[in-house]
Amino acid sequence: MKILVTESQYNRILKEEEEEKIIRIPSLDFFHEDPMDAWDILQKGLKAHGNPPYAIEGDLDWRNTSIDYLGNLISVGGDLDLGHTSIKSLGNLQSVGGSLVLFNTRIQSLGNLKSVGNDLNLKYTPLSKKYTEKQIRRMVDVGGDIRL
Repeated sequence: MKILVTESQYNRILKEEEEEKIIRIPSLDFFHEDPMDAWDILQKGLKAHGNPPYAIEGDLDWRNTSIDYLGNLISVGGDLDLGHTSIKSLGNLQSVGGSLVLFNTRIQSLGNLKSVGNDLNLKYTPLSKKYTEKQIRRMVDVGGDIRL
């Protein structure tokens, strides 16, 4: 028996299959109270399962840490604070539900970022010198203010 589907139906099926493969984590506190220890535990677990894409449903506060990559993180449901870190790219990150703070980082690329629900802080970054607010809004749907 053959089943015929339209191209849009086929694309919807593929999208749903991809979404099922995303590991959803309520909070890094689930792993450990120290953010960097929690990060290390999470990365070891993800590596053991082939580094699948994952989403954090709450806030992530990594300011003033040594974090320099996000792995296959694709979304953060709340705020993401990376201020004063060594991060250079957001990699596969597509969305932040709250505010995104990149204050005083080495950020050179917003990677796959499509949306930020609230404010985007890019003060004292290479991107703040490279782009205007208007250019950033063309790249990313920002629901609040953009701070350059």
